[in-house]
Amino acid sequence: MTEPTTGATTDPATGPATGPATDPAGGRELAGLRALVTGGASGIGQAAARLLAARGARVAVLDLRPEDVTAPLLPYRADVSDDASVRAAVSAAAEDLGGLDILVNNAGIGAAGTVADNPDEEWHRVWDVNVVGMVRTSRAALPRLRASPHASVVNVCSIAATAGLPQRALYSATKGAVLSLTLAMAADHLPDGIRVNCVNPGTADTPWVARLLDAADDPEAERAALAARQPMGRLVTAGEVAAAIVYLAGPAASAVTGTALAVDGGMAGLRPRPAPRT
Repeated sequence: MTEPTTGATTDPATGPATGPATDPAGGRELAGLRALVTGGASGIGQAAARLLAARGARVAVLDLRPEDVTAPLLPYRADVSDDASVRAAVSAAAEDLGGLDILVNNAGIGAAGTVADNPDEEWHRVWDVNVVGMVRTSRAALPRLRASPHASVVNVCSIAATAGLPQRALYSATKGAVLSLTLAMAADHLPDGIRVNCVNPGTADTPWVARLLDAADDPEAERAALAARQPMGRLVTAGEVAAAIVYLAGPAASAVTGTALAVDGGMAGLRPRPAPRT
């Protein structure tokens, strides 16, 4: 159950990182590359932006709250639901960076409920941010990415694209579209030398999830239930998702395109046998 990131915030399986994202290996394999992360002021977006920088990239962040972005990241205000805002911010960031090699489409918002619980206006609003928002940033970045010999796009998708989760009809529909969009983009931009992949986070330990838990009748029981549905028995962290994003964005994944990388504690594919009752 990954959830929101707003207009240019972070993706909710996605919420602020639980501590600074660092490179334990001390690698600088992204030195000389230029990256742009939407929704990079908090959560998975922030963790990814920090880790990209730690690996040597120069990183620009597009967000609704650029005042929350700290050095060495470069902040730009943008709303991914507004095409003019996106084009201006991408242009300014690419100019300041001297080009663009990596785009991380992370901004998004969440939605709860069954197919009957949200009006048309909410369906249009969430779709406009979660799906068309990625289209806007990708479209604006394409001319710069085509000029790069190391071009890569990483879309932040969700376990909701591949597993039926209760009370997530609208959110799941948008993330299913992101998965399909990733595959279509990967096919379209092979001739341009642009790799396109996505990450599918499982339920993440983020502020969005924390708010859900706070609203539950029994927050501890609800947290235990969320952790239990992931075979590893715990929530994933923003830093773990960021590591997958940086791998897909970098030269180590130079032969990887059109791939969805699950970071979900085994939720998408494993069906472990329940522990015997004692």
